[in-house]
Amino acid sequence: MRATLPLDTTLLKPGLRLAVGLSGGADSVALLRALDERKAELGLVLHAAHLHHGLRGEEADADLEFCRSLAASLGIPFHEARVDTAAEARAKSRTIEEAARHLRYAWFRQLLCEGPPHAVALDAIATAHTLDDQAETVLAKFLRGAWTEGLSGIHPVLEFPEGRILRPLLSATRAQVEAYLRELGQGWREDSSNRHLTFNRNRIRHELLPLLETWNPRLREHLAEMAALAREEETWWQAEVAKIAPQLILPGRPVRGGGRAASQGVAVDTTRFAALLPALQRRLLRHAAEQLGSALDFDSTEALRTLALFGRAGQKLELAGGLRAERTPRELRLIAGPISTIGKALEEPPEYCIPIPGEVRAGQFGIRLRIDIAGAPGNGAAPEPRRPQTARLRNWKAGDKVRLRYSSSPRKVKEVLERLRVTGSARAIWPVLELGGRIVWMQGVELEPEPFVTVTAERLEAP
Repeated sequence: MRATLPLDTTLLKPGLRLAVGLSGGADSVALLRALDERKAELGLVLHAAHLHHGLRGEEADADLEFCRSLAASLGIPFHEARVDTAAEARAKSRTIEEAARHLRYAWFRQLLCEGPPHAVALDAIATAHTLDDQAETVLAKFLRGAWTEGLSGIHPVLEFPEGRILRPLLSATRAQVEAYLRELGQGWREDSSNRHLTFNRNRIRHELLPLLETWNPRLREHLAEMAALAREEETWWQAEVAKIAPQLILPGRPVRGGGRAASQGVAVDTTRFAALLPALQRRLLRHAAEQLGSALDFDSTEALRTLALFGRAGQKLELAGGLRAERTPRELRLIAGPISTIGKALEEPPEYCIPIPGEVRAGQFGIRLRIDIAGAPGNGAAPEPRRPQTARLRNWKAGDKVRLRYSSSPRKVKEVLERLRVTGSARAIWPVLELGGRIVWMQGVELEPEPFVTVTAERLEAP
């Protein structure tokens, strides 16, 4: 039975002027041969395109000649170009892999432009990414700490203003590719750099994936399925965020009497933000940062989320990439600009002595806190003589411990803040209430109840 090569022909419309990105490797050669076999059936106008990256010397020259000869033997128009990848990597402080990819796609976009030097305007470029490439990409991004969209891996279609990049071979395995070529009697080129374990991609391909497959032989398939799920969920999220973002992410600054004045940056309505689920909160913060040209990692997103939910008015945060945040009574303001004092410590807030029962408006912490006698809130009765008659609202300090509700032993406040993912300047100021040498209340967590008093706190609103 003849070996077959699965192609996603739904991406290929009759009359499509399509160039195959032809490196000379097995995957791209198989894609070119498979499309050439079916070009009449699919109504394709087929071309081939090879980019010489200026690496590997004579080996790369031989790759170019191989691709040129293959296209000529099939009677297919051939496009070629040369670039200096090493120079690009030095100039842009990129790895060789990153520079090669950037140059390759920049050239593809040139090919998609109409007019000289190309006699025929192309509609799309097809690249020969396979299911194995997809699995390697998803695993690589997982190891780097990707968001959901990163786990979507290689997309079947990549849209550019000039045209599209298509990946019709994503459901084919590398084994299927090679079996197909052997049956055709078609040779291909081997890139010696694919064996160098200095490249992360090669280490994943030759070391990590084979090791993980001893645990699950279907791992590549499962990683490709994960990519498909993540891609579809990302599409849904994009639509959802686009619908909700205009209601919570506002331009400029609020002005007295209503309305907003033009100003640098954007603002997030913290009251409405607090009512959202954490998944949507993270999406909206990342969307707001993207509007300012900044990409947030997980820790930065959590620091902003903490500032929005628990921060006090006037509290500021500066993040990598030049993104600055400031908490106002009702908003979290984001501004893109140069970083001047990353991690600058905030002024230590004052301590507040609170009678029991009693109430304090702690402006430095952005809260109003009330203490009542347990069982008789607000009745003004005096506490038992042996009990403390005042409590102290203060900032947390190293060595502080609390007993979380349902916890068997005390935990350090530092550890609790780490579990809450409170970082940066948001972590520098975090209120606790001390009573008789014991912390009986801490912002953002539920502690073991104190039998003597009850504590309630609310965030301060703007005057």
